[in-house]
Amino acid sequence: MPQRSRERWIEHLRQMLERAGFYVADAHGVRPSSFDLAARRDSTLLLIKVLKNIDALDAEEAARILELGRLFPALALVIGQSSGASGLDAGVVYTRYGVPIINEETLQEYLDKALPPFLYASPGGTFARVDGDRLRLLRQTRGLSLGTLAGVAGVSRRAIQLYEEGAGAELGVIERIESFFGEPIVRPIELFARPPRRAGPAETRAEETEPASGAPRKRARTGDPLRDGVLDRLDDLGLEVVVTVRAPFDAFTRTPEILLASVGSLRAALHRAEILHGLARVAEGHAMFVVREPVHRPSIFGLPILNVNELKRHRDRDDLLEELSEREGP
Repeated sequence: MPQRSRERWIEHLRQMLERAGFYVADAHGVRPSSFDLAARRDSTLLLIKVLKNIDALDAEEAARILELGRLFPALALVIGQSSGASGLDAGVVYTRYGVPIINEETLQEYLDKALPPFLYASPGGTFARVDGDRLRLLRQTRGLSLGTLAGVAGVSRRAIQLYEEGAGAELGVIERIESFFGEPIVRPIELFARPPRRAGPAETRAEETEPASGAPRKRARTGDPLRDGVLDRLDDLGLEVVVTVRAPFDAFTRTPEILLASVGSLRAALHRAEILHGLARVAEGHAMFVVREPVHRPSIFGLPILNVNELKRHRDRDDLLEELSEREGP
């Protein structure tokens, strides 16, 4: 792939997703951030991190993007170019700390031609997921024993049994079996499979310590008096707050609607407003920025801007969400 700046690469990926029918929000302008693009098409929501070298993804950063994926819920996905000095192969899904990783060509084939990848990289080589029912039917239809097929594939009888139960097989084994039968036996990898719905934020807050039975739940302090005060107020309004780290927003709530909340100066709001508004639209939720300074307009780039005192005047979460809906721009 020709060399290009990171900004041009992210823009190219954004255009690719939009051509495929996704609505895309570009978050890479907020640094640091655990993801660069958020994209939605129908019920599919993606949080995409763009890395030239996937070795830059460490365990802590992977945990953050996976946690954000559980909250929305969304699929966390890394688009990369290389690992060390070696380029990533097209049609192969890599995994690092639980985050799926593909290269741009794999994504483009999936979006433009509906061609899913069939291979995944794992310690020890490249593997594919066997369609166990199909393999068993092919073997039985031809009257082959487990031992006979094991001899063809160059593996043990137990390995054939595992393949027929859906286990993965090395690429060389797959090629020998498919050559023998003259038919494919692997399952495609559905890149955009919707992640299973997890428990709500109250059950998944990594920032909270689990209270004793009947005790009030405590949220860890951020160390910023303004931010802690705003988040405490959101809790008081009945919004279950999850503090986020390395995200374009400071807190996430889903009770029942998504609300992305940021806290800071009016200057910071001017910098993040367009990005936060775009993320809220992609997530089909709301966003707001709370500042200490007096506010002379209801929104910036469509993002509701509230003064701390305005936030304190709201009676409950429904009252707050109603005002945000009135202030939101197109």
